[in-house]
Amino acid sequence: MGMSNYLETAVLNLLRGVSFTPPATVYVALYTNDPTDADIGTEVSAVDYARQAITFGEPVQGADGKAMIANDIEIAFPKAGTDWGTITHIGFRDAATGGNLLYYGALANPKKIDAGDRFRAMVGDFTLKLG
Repeated sequence: MGMSNYLETAVLNLLRGVSFTPPATVYVALYTNDPTDADIGTEVSAVDYARQAITFGEPVQGADGKAMIANDIEIAFPKAGTDWGTITHIGFRDAATGGNLLYYGALANPKKIDAGDRFRAMVGDFTLKLG
């Protein structure tokens, strides 16, 4: 997973004494291509698609010495009423619509979502690291 340009700037500005207001809720967004640091990817756009809220557990130090957090709830998107395409990337955003990309990354196994399918992620599937 990588930080967006927006979040990188916010974190560095904290060291300069510039405050950052964290989002009240973080949302998972599904992409059919790489959103990149600059937030230019293609998010799923369908009447039956909606970003889903996510929460994370406490930070821990991984075996690699990097601080990390992981989702502590299962994420279940609505059942697709139409084909959404192949989901190749996910992003974490600070709003249910619009807003700013915070983190993003490629799925290890891209998932084609056809009508009737549902995208799910189990507890611990999404891990964000610093360092």
